[in-house]
Amino acid sequence: MSRVAFIGLGAMGAPMAVNLAAAGYQIAGFDASASARENVAGQGMKVCPTAEHATEGADVVVTMLQTGAQVLSVWEALLPRAVAALFIDCSTIDMASARRAHGLAQESGALSVDAPVSGGVVGAKAAKLTFMCGAEPKAFERAQPILKAMGARIIHCGGPGLGQAAKICNNLMLGAAMAATAEAFTLAETLGLSNQALFDVASVSSGQSWSLTSYCPVPGLVADSPANNDYRAGFQTKLMLKDLRLAETAAADSGLATPIASAAARLYSDYAIQGGEEKDFSGVIQAMRRRKGS
Repeated sequence: MSRVAFIGLGAMGAPMAVNLAAAGYQIAGFDASASARENVAGQGMKVCPTAEHATEGADVVVTMLQTGAQVLSVWEALLPRAVAALFIDCSTIDMASARRAHGLAQESGALSVDAPVSGGVVGAKAAKLTFMCGAEPKAFERAQPILKAMGARIIHCGGPGLGQAAKICNNLMLGAAMAATAEAFTLAETLGLSNQALFDVASVSSGQSWSLTSYCPVPGLVADSPANNDYRAGFQTKLMLKDLRLAETAAADSGLATPIASAAARLYSDYAIQGGEEKDFSGVIQAMRRRKGS
């Protein structure tokens, strides 16, 4: 089995690294947060004091970080000194940074894959993530066994950077759909229509969506929805807002207007400002209800 350096052991990265270890890979992990390092201690992996220590002797480096700047900083530091033949970035970052990371890997003679994920913390823990991969065919083939240990669906979206393109387009649709679903329930309540009645109609009609039937923003209608747990995050509002802004940036760079993404971003921004930043993004309905009462 390959030796894997896993950099970024937060809410998503930690269970992903644990699943790799459970699949038999030798994992050396690092996170800049001491508490994150402590949380994975004793879970089948070696926890290292620096990223450089984690990378020593690794065949593969996986990064799961927050920003493009962080990814580039880590790759720039590790590529010249690593023997790793494959670098995989599972972060959700801007396309320019993703493509620059691929360029750095190419300059160092390493294979590289941008492989952002869908599935949230629940999917990460259950090893049922979807990986959207941007890579040359050889790199994608090399990465598949690693990704399959952490996910249920591994999709090759095209060349370098196109995994990020798939992720931001997918989350544009998700963010807009959830905002529309929350808005519809808020309107229904105003009109005197019960939440149950709207759910029963829309879930079997043309208004049906994943946001409604799997992640309903109203409590009591869908099992395991964050709404049933005071919107405890499966996918934080601040992360949805980040992804929508990445979509806006990519669109602007391409000369495309995205009014729906921009409107949804404003709604999530309002909710974040009101204290919902760490809450699940489906909690945006709370901001809408407050607006209704104002």
